[in-house]
Amino acid sequence: MIQNAHLPIVGFAAYSGTGKTTLLRKLLPILKARGVRVGMVKHAHHTFDVDKPGKDSYELRKAGAAQMLIASRSRWALMVERSKEKEPQLDEVLLELDQAALDLILVEGFKDEHFPKIELRRAGLKGKPFYPQDENIVAVATDDASNLDPGLPIMDLNRPEEIADFIIDKVLDGGRRAASC
Repeated sequence: MIQNAHLPIVGFAAYSGTGKTTLLRKLLPILKARGVRVGMVKHAHHTFDVDKPGKDSYELRKAGAAQMLIASRSRWALMVERSKEKEPQLDEVLLELDQAALDLILVEGFKDEHFPKIELRRAGLKGKPFYPQDENIVAVATDDASNLDPGLPIMDLNRPEEIADFIIDKVLDGGRRAASC
């Protein structure tokens, strides 16, 4: 159960190759244009670097800094070295967001955790739907609804405006609700 989200949160659950990131790259500018301040959390199943070898911040972190904060007038980034053996929990990483500066949290990944999610489905991709077993699925976005009967709202995966409408109307409740659905 998510306890550290102090504003509406919704995730996108799908198999690899479905187009989660592609959809989010289209959806984020639409939400921003509608005045929604969005925080984004993405789970990575591998190690990653946002810095580059040869840059001072990268070299200082590799030299032993447990935390490396780099800041400019445009942005700041904090890299924290983790020695944990297990994957991070969504509730744990939500503490790192400045939620007071946001209206909504979108999540890519963390599909096994319990919070509201929109399932993405593409025709031709194998894999059973999540929605019959996962009661946290609140809607399905697909490019082929012909074989679906989830008893949930169904949206067109190729129409990010429709998904933005759903998020604003159902998750944000017109911007008036301050709790997740």
